[in-house]
Amino acid sequence: MSFSLIKIGLAFGALYLMLLLGLFFGQKRLVYIPDRTRIAPEAVGLENVDEVVFRPDGAVRLLAWYAKPRPGRPTILYFHGNAGNLAGRTDRIRVFKNAGYGIIVMSYRGYSGGTGSPSEAANISDGLHVYDWLVSNGTAAGDVVLYGESLGSGVATQVAVQRHIAGLILDAPFSSLVEVAQRAYPFVPVGPFLKERYQSDGFIDLIDVPLLILHGARDQVIPVEFGQSLFETAKQPKKIVVFPKGNHSDLFEHGAFDRIRDFLETLPR
Repeated sequence: MSFSLIKIGLAFGALYLMLLLGLFFGQKRLVYIPDRTRIAPEAVGLENVDEVVFRPDGAVRLLAWYAKPRPGRPTILYFHGNAGNLAGRTDRIRVFKNAGYGIIVMSYRGYSGGTGSPSEAANISDGLHVYDWLVSNGTAAGDVVLYGESLGSGVATQVAVQRHIAGLILDAPFSSLVEVAQRAYPFVPVGPFLKERYQSDGFIDLIDVPLLILHGARDQVIPVEFGQSLFETAKQPKKIVVFPKGNHSDLFEHGAFDRIRDFLETLPR
């Protein structure tokens, strides 16, 4: 092998090492894309929706938007995706609220005017904290339904294992973040380097409440096979709905709420 080829090989090796280091130290910036803007619910036209401020560890500020249910209706504890803020879920909050369901959408640390830094451990802990707040403020545990959107599916699944709930809804979920990352970076051995893992496939079979999975067949962010894989691992009772024209975050435009309402109406009370 010539000296020039050795130099080229070393250069490529150095570049690959730099890529690995960049992915390792910058992975949180790839996983979490917060919009830090704090917006009041009334500023986006939501009436009778309160901003609730949580202090889960006494120092960090965590924000959520909360609308109480009509009598006899369940409350949705909603965990959003990895990008945006609470205001970006305005339309979904309005749909649930107008149908009479209670809904509380928890924002992660560093999102929507919150402080601190998000992480898998913090998000799960904060989800449990908000659940406990709901129950301590009069919501029956059997009236709580967890809803996980995209990254939030990883939060919802782990909270579901640790608390009593009526049902679980996963919107564009994945089997594990490791598998999603490996698909995005097939030339990088992401498994040993990834800190934020959200391995829902290791928890889903521990859940024995009704499960509804929603996924878009055209989803390019989290392809539908990830949702199908998670569904196959889950216990009964379970149902998956795949929307042929659905993408990653537009399932409500393709009739997802009708399927959600049917699911909620059939939950044991």
